[in-house]
Amino acid sequence: MEKNQVSQTALSTAYIRAYHARHDTPKIFDDFLAYQLLTDKTCAIIEKQLARSLPYIDPERAASCPDQATALAWSMRAMAVPSITLARARYAEDCLEGTVGQGVRQYVILGAGMDTFAFRRPEMLDQLQVFELDHPATQSYKRQRLAELGWELPENLHFIPVDFTQKSLTEALADSSYNPLDKSFFNWLGVTMFLTRDAVLATFRAIADAAPPGSPVIFDYMDTDVFSSGRAAKRVQLMMEGVRRLGEPIICGFDPSTLGRDLAFLSLRLHENLSPSDIQERYFQGREDGYYATEHSYIACAVVE
Repeated sequence: MEKNQVSQTALSTAYIRAYHARHDTPKIFDDFLAYQLLTDKTCAIIEKQLARSLPYIDPERAASCPDQATALAWSMRAMAVPSITLARARYAEDCLEGTVGQGVRQYVILGAGMDTFAFRRPEMLDQLQVFELDHPATQSYKRQRLAELGWELPENLHFIPVDFTQKSLTEALADSSYNPLDKSFFNWLGVTMFLTRDAVLATFRAIADAAPPGSPVIFDYMDTDVFSSGRAAKRVQLMMEGVRRLGEPIICGFDPSTLGRDLAFLSLRLHENLSPSDIQERYFQGREDGYYATEHSYIACAVVE
């Protein structure tokens, strides 16, 4: 990502949530506010890019599409990114709902992008202090959009701009109103695969140091097979090529069989580790519209020990 440029993956995943909320039934994740955070120009660019990707994923289907809208609809279902984007967002907020009644008072969203939780879930916001951390350029773009829309910022929503190449998570939280004594829920979605392994582990360590025992962290990751051309699924290979062209390449994966051990060294206990087949059964089973779980993509929950 360019230093002073909004994250293109943040915009693209917001569009995916927005499209799904408007066009698909039943909803996996209903982000009914996402469209408003994107400009018409941004939506038009993303729609054209997504529609043009269909011939690479499903040439036969692309040949039968009469227009861009039809191609876009099929691209959403056939591509790798939409399914994992929707599933991980649903999982995170389902888990959050289950922990608020167990003493969680702070919701920390790392790499928040165009997240709409603070405006979309007022019934939960009353019980939480929400902290959105993101790269300054992306967060600035979002705050500008919020101002243009005239949305009132909730008092318990806190923006923390941070460039993790310049400042650690520990330092960023220490400079905010985050309370290290309050049980916290960390949402870290769509990020681990873009960082080095050392940076990912350092962030897990920082979370464990910053939060009291019992604090959950939800994250997603790619398995290491994505880096093998002989093992990676075609649509995942296309996804990796697409984000590489955007300047945000996927460079990190984990072995699901050893993840628990990796986290244990960092004072985190692996509570749940959903495989693609688990995700398929939980969120996509019985759907007739073509959405299915993304190969090589896992969603996990760890708890601070």
